[in-house]
Amino acid sequence: MNGAPPDIRDEELLSSVIADLIGDSRHVAVGNASPIPATAALLARERGKGKPYVSLLQSRKHNFFTDGARELFDCAGQGRIDVFFLSGGQIDGEGNINLVSIGEYDNPKVRFPGSFGSSYLYYVVPKVILFRVEHSRRTLVEKVDFISAPGVSAPNVFRTGGPVALVTNRCFFSFDPKRKRFRLDSVHPEHTVEEVIENTAFDFDRPAQVPTTTPPSPATLKLMRETVAPQLAEVYPQFAAQVFGVGKTAFTD
Repeated sequence: MNGAPPDIRDEELLSSVIADLIGDSRHVAVGNASPIPATAALLARERGKGKPYVSLLQSRKHNFFTDGARELFDCAGQGRIDVFFLSGGQIDGEGNINLVSIGEYDNPKVRFPGSFGSSYLYYVVPKVILFRVEHSRRTLVEKVDFISAPGVSAPNVFRTGGPVALVTNRCFFSFDPKRKRFRLDSVHPEHTVEEVIENTAFDFDRPAQVPTTTPPSPATLKLMRETVAPQLAEVYPQFAAQVFGVGKTAFTD
């Protein structure tokens, strides 16, 4: 991705966008293998001077759970987690995600890691932010091959959670649960609406003039690079080294 100004790394742009979505939430939980959402969550906490509370499941310093996912699920079910992040091998225009397989279920062409607790958390966490670095027609599909977790439910289904946005390496979509559709809210710098349309297999709404995603401010960049990055290195040392130059292997252009 070459979507941000040269002095701002792509990961910094995406982290800033997600941190803005987190806002003033009380408690943000981040699952495994999610360095950009983790950066965003820690950034939101630093900007809020300790709020929201952040639980990074792979961390010893930033995780009060002692029994892993079981406690996470209990906490979410009690309404004590406000934000979580999900992704998928496929995501479609209704916010459905696929973490199981592509092709016939009994004879798949591709196998993904599996759903784990995604379907449960999708139902009970009020603000679920979808995230996919690869924005292409093979990832953002018209209809997922297998619904691991549905983006919307029938009117008679009690549900407190669901998708609020989809952040990709090209753009930012918001999600309208009533229309069951995404809306293109902004396109990242150096990307275009035409490019987003070309690389998205599902239909989406958009305004007549789609704005450009606002880059992080100098103050946000300073906070991310000097305060957040050292905290992130405990959980994602390679990511912190490559993106922020924190650790033994500094990133070089």
